Amino acid sequence: MDINVPQQLVNALWLGGLYSLFALGYALIFSVLGLLNLSHSAVFACGAFVGLYTACGDEVFTTTCTELDRPIWIVIPAAMIGAGIVSVAVDRVAFWPLRKRNAPRMNQLISSIGAAALLVNLLQIQFGAAQQRFPFGSIPNDPVSGLPVVITPIQITALVIALGLMFALRILVKRTRLGREMRTVAFNERVASLLGVNVDRTYMTAFFIAGALAGAAGMMYGLAFNSMTPFMGESVSLKGLTVIVLGGLGSIEGAVIGGFLIAAIEVFSVALGRSDIRDAFVFLLLFVILVVRPRGLLGQGVEDRA
Repeated sequence: MDINVPQQLVNALWLGGLYSLFALGYALIFSVLGLLNLSHSAVFACGAFVGLYTACGDEVFTTTCTELDRPIWIVIPAAMIGAGIVSVAVDRVAFWPLRKRNAPRMNQLISSIGAAALLVNLLQIQFGAAQQRFPFGSIPNDPVSGLPVVITPIQITALVIALGLMFALRILVKRTRLGREMRTVAFNERVASLLGVNVDRTYMTAFFIAGALAGAAGMMYGLAFNSMTPFMGESVSLKGLTVIVLGGLGSIEGAVIGGFLIAAIEVFSVALGRSDIRDAFVFLLLFVILVVRPRGLLGQGVEDRA
């Protein structure tokens, strides 16, 4: 079978950027709290719908969007801010009360599942279960001319934004005071408190950043495929979890590498005509890597989280 390798690499790049961006939120919360926030996929969907509402207005509450009230370029910052606020609300409702009681981590994990179900149902009540789209012609989806591969402006935008946010997150975590505070809290919450770190504020900030990343990924995913439903997070949730396990739980760099790897496997599986078992290829790779490196590609010890 003849495969256009450059084209498939381009497809894997922009799709991998979205997977990595989504998975970074998982990795960030795990690095700070040491647990998975399973409401992250619902925050992803919330970001997409905040962006849709920003662009289309009240029309989306009763029918599909037929006309843009605001320019399409403002939807991504709106989605990031909205999803960040939702993520902080999840922390305050689902995690904070349990943290204060020193509840077992399993309780917090289950609480995050409940928060995810609540958010998805609220989206369904507010926007309906039907698929929402941006108006035809409002998204620049015509391929860029003069290139040897097919890629649209929105796909290029998705890749550039994803790479930019990944780089910004790395700088934030590794080279800023906030990043040092996050790493200190990740190492030992009590020690961080004794050193003057506002632990509660650090948690809220981490949740806001993770939510903003999910919102950006959700909005770009919705724009790239021009399709949004309250359940859209379910399609990427398992992929995001696979990405961070593959790359190493809590590793930002691992989440980036894992996202691009999984996207490449999916894209080339489809190109080979085996889309029916593309997930099997992904989990086979995951199995092999975990046998060789049980902590994932870049997994580290607890003391090196974040």
